[in-house]
Amino acid sequence: MMWGYGFGWGWLMMALSMVLWIALLVVLAWALIRWLDGRTNMLSPQGPVPLTNGPSALEILCQRYARGEIDTATFEQMREHLAASADDEAPSRQP
Repeated sequence: MMWGYGFGWGWLMMALSMVLWIALLVVLAWALIRWLDGRTNMLSPQGPVPLTNGPSALEILCQRYARGEIDTATFEQMREHLAASADDEAPSRQP
């Protein structure tokens, strides 16, 4: 009797709305993951951050020695350690 009364374009509209809701959920999940990943990268940077305007390690060591924070033996030991590490970091030049 009611042929086609309940089957019109309604099924197509329901399918499209379901696809739109799924797409919305996927986009929200993607945005949440990107936001959390960005926060994680800001909290733990990759590698050391170089100091460009601050004093060098040797200058800080000399200041600490001058203020009396460290004794002579510690100063000499740390100064030799800094000199050795500076020699290791310097690139070797070969002709």
